[in-house]
Amino acid sequence: MQNGKHRVVIVGAGFGGLYAAKALRHADIDLTIVDRRNFHLFQPLLYQVATGVLSPANIAAPVRAILKRNRNTRTLLGEVTGVDIERSRLNLKEGAIEFDSLILAPGSETSYFGNDGWAEIAPGLKTVEDATRIRARILAAFEQAELEQVPDRIRRLLTFVVAGGGPTGVELAGAIAEIARHTLTHEFRTITPADSRILLVQGGERLLQGYPEELSANAQRSLEKLGVEILLKHKAVDVSERGALIRNEAGEEQFVESANILWATGVKASPLGAALRDATGCELDRAGRVKVLPDCSIAGHPNIFVVGDMASLDDAQGRPLPGVAQVAMQQAAFAGRLVVDRVKGRATNGRKFSYRDRGSMATIGRASAVADLGSMKLTGMPGWLAWLFIHLMYIVEYDNRVLVLFQWCWYYLTWNRSARLITNPEEAKL
Repeated sequence: MQNGKHRVVIVGAGFGGLYAAKALRHADIDLTIVDRRNFHLFQPLLYQVATGVLSPANIAAPVRAILKRNRNTRTLLGEVTGVDIERSRLNLKEGAIEFDSLILAPGSETSYFGNDGWAEIAPGLKTVEDATRIRARILAAFEQAELEQVPDRIRRLLTFVVAGGGPTGVELAGAIAEIARHTLTHEFRTITPADSRILLVQGGERLLQGYPEELSANAQRSLEKLGVEILLKHKAVDVSERGALIRNEAGEEQFVESANILWATGVKASPLGAALRDATGCELDRAGRVKVLPDCSIAGHPNIFVVGDMASLDDAQGRPLPGVAQVAMQQAAFAGRLVVDRVKGRATNGRKFSYRDRGSMATIGRASAVADLGSMKLTGMPGWLAWLFIHLMYIVEYDNRVLVLFQWCWYYLTWNRSARLITNPEEAKL
């Protein structure tokens, strides 16, 4: 141990990584946090970057700035390649770091269920680059339609298919509908943006399947008021540059010509899960997540913790914990406290992580959202205000909170999305 202190390494500067660092910030340890990006990204608002309400800098903050007051913390920019168990080292492309305790919180990636070639045609929404690419494609569709002369080509350009009826899909579909019906009104001379067709394809029986049924029904009604076509019990089974092949539960198929297919369904764990399995023999689930013990450690290695989207753990009722930010934050804080107690010599045997569900929420559009806060169910304006307040509070940097609040107020008053920029023409090819 360097200077005799316990060495803790955290992988990932997302919600899990930062909350683990927060739990350890006063501990008498040497703490290192590693991420391949130099910023923390507030992923719940990525769809607002993708649809022009916010700029990337509004929802991202430099990791070094966030952790500058943590005197026991070193921040490194690096890409993790694996874990050397025998030497207690974390391997990076840039070198290696020794650890006594390791907390892995690398997050997840978009899954195309074995059809990775679809990623170029139907982008997911996990990174800043994904968001700016989707923004460019959405805006370019209207720009190219304004130049087109052939009606069929115009219809293809103004048809948007969103695959997945979870929170991301619902939010994307609602935002695109608002762009077409409100933001772009009177801005074009040849086309009518409001004629756009937005399809939301959901394989299940209802939208937002993890929410109470009344909130799912309310979200569907709100989207339909915006003109979104909702196809329940349907799946996108193939995508191409021409469009999407959609199949219902009876096996009937239809091909929808579309220049914009957005993928909001399916996640898989970080490839680091497979590397950890190779190093430790730990078990993975079907999504590549690491099956962890009740204290979030892996079998046979009590000093290695996996939290967030890469961890597979059931709740007290035997249901898998959802891949949401709240789970990552609570698991990370739990793991951090466990490390602190071990360093201080306190007994930690038998401790189990217990998830406290603080609710779920999704926004459909301006002044419209659904929120499940346990005993309280909110829709419409009350749901939207709750969504707005809670998301503002979880944005890490105060400056970003102010900027985001200003942008939201401006959008509410004017319908204007000030970040409607196509910054890379290559991303706008349809």
